[in-house]
Amino acid sequence: MDKNNRLFYVSTFFKGIAMGAANVIPGVSGGTLALISGIFERLINAIKSFNIKAVKLLFSGQFKEFAKHIDLQFLIALFLGVGVAIISLAKLFKYLFEFYPIYIWSFFFGLVLASIYFVGATVKKWSLSSIISLLVGTAIAVAISIINPASENASFYYLLLCGVVAICSMILPGLSGSFVLILMGNYQLVMINAVSEMNLNILLPIAIGAAGGLVAFSHFLSWLLKKFHNQTIALLTGFIAGSLGILWPWKNSFNSGGEIIPTNQFGAFIHANGAVIQEKIKVYSYDWFLPEMNGQLAFALLLMILGIASIMATELFANKQKAEN
Repeated sequence: MDKNNRLFYVSTFFKGIAMGAANVIPGVSGGTLALISGIFERLINAIKSFNIKAVKLLFSGQFKEFAKHIDLQFLIALFLGVGVAIISLAKLFKYLFEFYPIYIWSFFFGLVLASIYFVGATVKKWSLSSIISLLVGTAIAVAISIINPASENASFYYLLLCGVVAICSMILPGLSGSFVLILMGNYQLVMINAVSEMNLNILLPIAIGAAGGLVAFSHFLSWLLKKFHNQTIALLTGFIAGSLGILWPWKNSFNSGGEIIPTNQFGAFIHANGAVIQEKIKVYSYDWFLPEMNGQLAFALLLMILGIASIMATELFANKQKAEN
């Protein structure tokens, strides 16, 4: 492997870490990070290559051809980064959201805000159909953000369904797999408890559903990108724009009884001192408000700018790599 290939796979590993970190956060999409870092279409094409030809190559002992067919080195580097991030950052984010919720939401708000521009810029031609796709994507994401979540359900088949739906949304820019798990009632169960404790009774059916859903959905998404590239990217841009409401740092969450859920529980799923108050958090809504002019606002704005700068730096790095190749 030459130097350029090594650098590519190292950068792919770190992009995987970014995707994994994003997927832990409700409202942030790993697909957004994949799209703005220039690996989204390669990821979709690699996943959809798990087909009959791949099975034949594998069972006939043609391992080198199999690895090339499915872009195995790329997938290993990427998903190794995703796995490292999810396992290592679950507890870190639990701490940050418990004690510094405004600041971490501000950083991700800036990050996603900047990504709207850079993703939208990849639309080659803005036609009427592209504009309609943008508006539809925005409306869908906003609608999802205000749906009341379901109750927790640990049954095997429901966990399979959670895996399918969550993984599809995780690779769709602007749609957060973690937030979909919140809507399905299983975010606390899966992303906090099961991941932190490595509970295979929960994680195994999630993984089975995710694997099947990912391969099936990647074929459909790849077809859309080939046949309706501009409209699909515009739709994904709308998904990203519509998700900003979930990321707005200054909001109150309400449970089904109309009681305010403390901000440090980031949407009611991180609980002070680790206490889970399940009966009070099954259903909630948001009340957005403007921040006060104080030192906290100044630091939050600084973190928003840092989030924007992070996306700009990622875009510049991706463009430099493309130019060198």
